[in-house]
Amino acid sequence: MTLAVLLVGGNRAFNSWIDDTELPVTLAETSTEVRDRNGQLLRAYPVGTGIWRLAVHPDQVDPSYLSMLVRYEDKRFWSHSGVDPRAMARAVGQAVWNGRAVSGGSTLTMQVARLLEDGSTGRWEGKLRQIRLALALERRLSKQQILTLYLTHAPYGGNLEGIRAATLAWFGKEPGRLTASESALLVAMPQSPERRRPDRAPDSARAARDRVLSRMSRQGVIDAGEMQMAQAEAIPRKMVPFAQLAPHLSDRMLATDPDLQRFDLTIDAGVQARMAQLLRDATRQGGERLSAAMVVADYQTGEVLASVGSPGYRDSRRLGFVDMTQALRSPGSTLKPLIYGLAFDEGLVHPETLIHDGPVNFDGYAPQNFDGEFRGDVRVREALQLSLNIPVVKLTNELGATRIMSALRRAGATPKLPGGVPGLAIALGGVGVSLHDLVQLYAGLAAGGQGPRLSLRLDEVSSQQRRLVSGVAAWQLMDILRGLAPPQGARAGVLAYKTGTSYGHRDAWALGWDGRHVIGVWMGRADGTPVPGVFGGSLAAPVLFEAFGRLKPGFEPLPPPPAATLIVSSAELPQPLRRFRPRDAAFEEPSDAPKLVFPPDGAQLALLDASLTLKLRGGTAPFLVLANGLPVIQGQHVREFEIPNPGRGFSALVVIDGKGKSTRVTVRVE
Repeated sequence: MTLAVLLVGGNRAFNSWIDDTELPVTLAETSTEVRDRNGQLLRAYPVGTGIWRLAVHPDQVDPSYLSMLVRYEDKRFWSHSGVDPRAMARAVGQAVWNGRAVSGGSTLTMQVARLLEDGSTGRWEGKLRQIRLALALERRLSKQQILTLYLTHAPYGGNLEGIRAATLAWFGKEPGRLTASESALLVAMPQSPERRRPDRAPDSARAARDRVLSRMSRQGVIDAGEMQMAQAEAIPRKMVPFAQLAPHLSDRMLATDPDLQRFDLTIDAGVQARMAQLLRDATRQGGERLSAAMVVADYQTGEVLASVGSPGYRDSRRLGFVDMTQALRSPGSTLKPLIYGLAFDEGLVHPETLIHDGPVNFDGYAPQNFDGEFRGDVRVREALQLSLNIPVVKLTNELGATRIMSALRRAGATPKLPGGVPGLAIALGGVGVSLHDLVQLYAGLAAGGQGPRLSLRLDEVSSQQRRLVSGVAAWQLMDILRGLAPPQGARAGVLAYKTGTSYGHRDAWALGWDGRHVIGVWMGRADGTPVPGVFGGSLAAPVLFEAFGRLKPGFEPLPPPPAATLIVSSAELPQPLRRFRPRDAAFEEPSDAPKLVFPPDGAQLALLDASLTLKLRGGTAPFLVLANGLPVIQGQHVREFEIPNPGRGFSALVVIDGKGKSTRVTVRVE
């Protein structure tokens, strides 16, 4: 009876001793990870002490490695309660018989206890503490949780902790699929991580690996043939650098949310790597200070597939740490398509409209073409393809510089003005924009005048941008820009693209799209100093075409024109569109000009059918009606008639009479 009481009391005391154990922190800090759209690691950041420790779960690890680990280190792991008495008795007996420690009796749980407390294994008090902590861990955590802690904290030499850091550093891959040789080395290293580092002690590492393989063969985990093949496999002789794909973008993501442990981006690691290599190749011959940047996006979904901030993140000569996808630079001529698109929608011009390229002066501002030459009357199509300056400044003067700035913001860009007040010079690059913003603008043009906002994270909701230009104007721009001559050796007509060169040869640009993707390229010096002789057409355009070649096997076809597109020659255009005239000539409203009585300017209309009734007063028949720059009715002799519903949203309605006089209103259809 007394013995029973003592046993019960002793058991209660023992249980109380275990239950009262204060556990160390088990939620250790792990590296912040940035991953691509498929889960591939783009970049990881070491924890505060400089340790590479990546979060892991047993499901992410090769099952054959886990089997080898448990079989070698703790074959009764799944059944014991933290301490294996048989293994401990064996270890004590071997130590007594040999006069020294021959094998360890520590279980994986006891090893986890030591790792969590960074404690000693040799002294009895340390061993007793591990036993107590191991028993407590088993009571409070599941076996899977304990195994996860081992896989997270086991040391693998230097500043590597955990299985994922080990496989990435020693084999350059995740631990999901490992060879028998790799598994055996990873089983052996934590027992003596510094003395078995393959880069510093290859013979010791190989011997330790082979001992694990031999025991696994004897115990039937692997067969003799597999053992021999694994022992013949070379061990790694140096660490593989951790991935640093999209380092600039990773830094930006981390800055936005420093507490988030994992960022899942829209980036495609393969595309990112190919584009980064392309920029390294492209800048190699341009001098040690030449930099470059690129953004690749799917404009149908808004997902950014690659964002390369510089040719080399750590290249100090090129200021490679500067993310040139975000730097504000002069866009040169790359805003010209936007201005022409707005002019198409306003009914100012058509691609076949004649516009005069000659000397002009706007209150002291006298723009010149890049080559200093004048070409006289040219079609608008040619003016954009030749990137003439005077015609686009004329259109900017009619539209208003503030209108251009508003359109840029509507496209999703955040332009910055040097002086704060927009002027006509914005048409030629007198405004600061980033490469990312320009790609956002061109994505909107490519998507038919209204595309999704570019997204960088998979958990971002890609919202639709406000309409930039009409679908017809967007197609007209595409049709003009695909007519540009391509770089030497490249296919013609497969890309709609525009190049640009900023003042003083500081920036070279090329942006373009096919039927699915849009790519923007910037080249120059990160410090803003000139690059003599640099032009967008000669420097950036070849990189743009090569980028499409590395993105996918072939170009995707550009879309056909919308049904409402007016495709005619200059001579077949309605009279007011044959030649560009300033607004005060084309849209003045003298007393005998036509006047839209209904709908009034600024009206909000709820149309229940497919037509809109117009009521006119004054003017001289016949009348021409433009809706968003497109003729919808011609030769109309009455002053009350119907036109097709212009569609939801804002629409500009222009009525031009037989004498070229006009009236204009803006309405909103709901």
